[in-house]
Amino acid sequence: MLTVKNLGKKFLAGSLAAAMLAATGCGTTSNSSVSSENKETSSATNSESSSSGKKVTISVYRPSFNIASPDTNEVKKVQDEINAYIGDKINVEIKLNDIGSGEYTDKCNLALGAGEVVLFFTANWMQTIKTDDVVKQNAVYDLTELLPKYDIYKAIPDWVWPASSFGGKNYFIPCYKESAEGYNLMFRKDLIDKYGWDISKVKSLKDIEPMLADCKKEGLKYPYLTQKTAMFYRYYLDKYDFFSGDSFIAVDKDKDAVVDTVLSNEYKEFASLMGDWADKGYLSEDDLTKTTTDTTIQTADWGISWWTDVPNNDEADTRYKREVEMAKVTQNWIMSNTTLGSCYAISSKAKEEEAIAALKFLSLLYTDQKLADLYTFGIEGTDYTRNSDKTITKSDKGLYNHSAWESTSVTILSLEKGEPANKVELYSKFNDNAKKSVAAGFRFDKSSVDAEYAACVQVFNEFGFALENGGYSPADVDKAIQDYQKALDDAGYQNVLAEAQKQYEDWKKVR
Repeated sequence: MLTVKNLGKKFLAGSLAAAMLAATGCGTTSNSSVSSENKETSSATNSESSSSGKKVTISVYRPSFNIASPDTNEVKKVQDEINAYIGDKINVEIKLNDIGSGEYTDKCNLALGAGEVVLFFTANWMQTIKTDDVVKQNAVYDLTELLPKYDIYKAIPDWVWPASSFGGKNYFIPCYKESAEGYNLMFRKDLIDKYGWDISKVKSLKDIEPMLADCKKEGLKYPYLTQKTAMFYRYYLDKYDFFSGDSFIAVDKDKDAVVDTVLSNEYKEFASLMGDWADKGYLSEDDLTKTTTDTTIQTADWGISWWTDVPNNDEADTRYKREVEMAKVTQNWIMSNTTLGSCYAISSKAKEEEAIAALKFLSLLYTDQKLADLYTFGIEGTDYTRNSDKTITKSDKGLYNHSAWESTSVTILSLEKGEPANKVELYSKFNDNAKKSVAAGFRFDKSSVDAEYAACVQVFNEFGFALENGGYSPADVDKAIQDYQKALDDAGYQNVLAEAQKQYEDWKKVR
């Protein structure tokens, strides 16, 4: 066994601090997004706004994932280029705030509270300003009635809007990319060639055990690299819809009901397998203690890991700086949050004219290639070059650099060198062929059980993460799961479960 079962307590203090920050941040935004004054706009108002000649300035906040510390001078140049291009088209100008991803959520949260931001990036996986939180705190503008009046509404497929809504209301404009979720096992190509692995026969986790033995023989530190991630709710998507993003509660797709997954046969199976792999030396304690670095996957220290399925899985070769191959272990599913992995929102403190200006900007961003390229890649000749085949190659200077997934729609953006010519077709096929979860559209309102739910998350940090990362030998798994369930129940889990079950049954009546 890698460690004792209380090892998860090492992470408790940090996790609790993060939870407290998330709970207190957006609450400073007091102007509700659902007022009738906020929602209503007439065609006369739109006409007057567009003909008055007065530019509306909007503050835009976005994180920088590709550059840790954005170059403020280059960001200002990109901002000015954008404003020069859009000024006579939509009578809008932007104030662009490009912020390193490590400090983005806190800075954006403060800006929301102070009313200093109009349009901002968010996602369902972010801390502090995640989609669920900003809706709960009334920090985002209700766009339900405004959206159909602008080109952004038709720039992405119709099914995106109900899938990304909350209670029938639209608060978010998703970046159009892959809108389904599924998972693959990822193998280093050089090891496939060396050992003659036939990954076409890999259909489940257990199928890779002989390959893990080869990886251990190879002397790899991480035969199977979890990337310090709890994987139960990813690998078991075909069975469960983990609507909250946590592994201890889900909709059983066969039963069409909310269930406790901790006591399920599947959870025991997974925790026992991870414990067995740890005992055999296939897992490293670094993943369990979360000391694995984010760049470990770019080294030659691992053999097999996981990958979120995307339309073009060849992207992994570039991202991880080596050739890899994939074996699919789940189907792809459209679920309540799959459209919200990358999106924009408008602050509820924005004036109506600012909300309209933001929608005009997004409409152009999602339909005009020149603006999409500017906003994503920066200035041609400085931040990227245009190749003879019209693809682009990013500069290695690192002054301004964003990616399609967090910028706009993949249907309008120029292709990067090496991307498939049929990229748009691949994305359409990926999304259109995904299976729709029985629980797609259900959103759990935790407000009545917030404290209990937060406590359950902390219990997961203590027990669940360790169980899912090989922290218990197979012989100890049953007792560990019993302890885990008891700790959850002591934290108020049964109240959380009952509330989720009630809401789901109510939602089923109108779905």
